[in-house]
Amino acid sequence: MASKRRQFSREFKLEAIRLLKEGDKPLKQVARELGIRADTLRSWNEQAEGRVGMSAGDVFPGNGKRTTKDEELAALRRELEMVKQERDFLKKAAAYFAKGSR
Repeated sequence: MASKRRQFSREFKLEAIRLLKEGDKPLKQVARELGIRADTLRSWNEQAEGRVGMSAGDVFPGNGKRTTKDEELAALRRELEMVKQERDFLKKAAAYFAKGSR
């Protein structure tokens, strides 16, 4: 029987990162004291460092939600891909019609 995946609140993650940064204990010891895996704490720390300057609510949006910057980036990437496809189509069409006018 598979065990249910544990979920942690935003406040717990922020507190864990604060303990890691403020204390003089190594990452593994902090993780052990909190009852979480060291690689989980490491990934939370990397996420927080990657989103420096954001409010606490944006660092860990939770429930699969993206931050507004991540949403904007994804939308821009989709738009760029569509524009590239249109450009490639127009190149092929221009080449086809140029070949027919000779």
